[in-house]
Amino acid sequence: MNAAGAAPSATPSPRRGFELLGIDHIVLRVRDVLAMQRFYIDVLGATLDRVQAQIGLVQVRAGRSLIDLVPVDSVIGREGGAAPGAQGHNVDHFCLRVEPFDGPALVAYLQTHGIDAGSPARRYGADGTTLSVYLRDPEGNRVELKGPPGQT
Repeated sequence: MNAAGAAPSATPSPRRGFELLGIDHIVLRVRDVLAMQRFYIDVLGATLDRVQAQIGLVQVRAGRSLIDLVPVDSVIGREGGAAPGAQGHNVDHFCLRVEPFDGPALVAYLQTHGIDAGSPARRYGADGTTLSVYLRDPEGNRVELKGPPGQT
């Protein structure tokens, strides 16, 4: 549903010539790329897609999307200014869809890694209102893990 409550159009507008399909990738400027790789790969289950060391880019795959990790002191990272910290983040949060979604089991799993995810709650997203949890990665970025549609 769009903001007006209508189903989104499945075809491109003749004037625009394209339609949005979803998030391709997100780029996170990071202080500790190894800690971030361990979190996204070992804890959340992303896979290493590729590394371009000469420009300081590590890409991990999360389903159909990529999460790019760019050290703040790399060629690309320096373009963004000061490093993210407690008072300044580059992103409020981003959402990763997960299936299956068993809220209590997911929270318990994250706790085994020392991650406080809070309680599952109903939140609106691309697939409508579904259950999700918020957590923070090792550098304080807020990540939402969201379940499938129809789950309440």
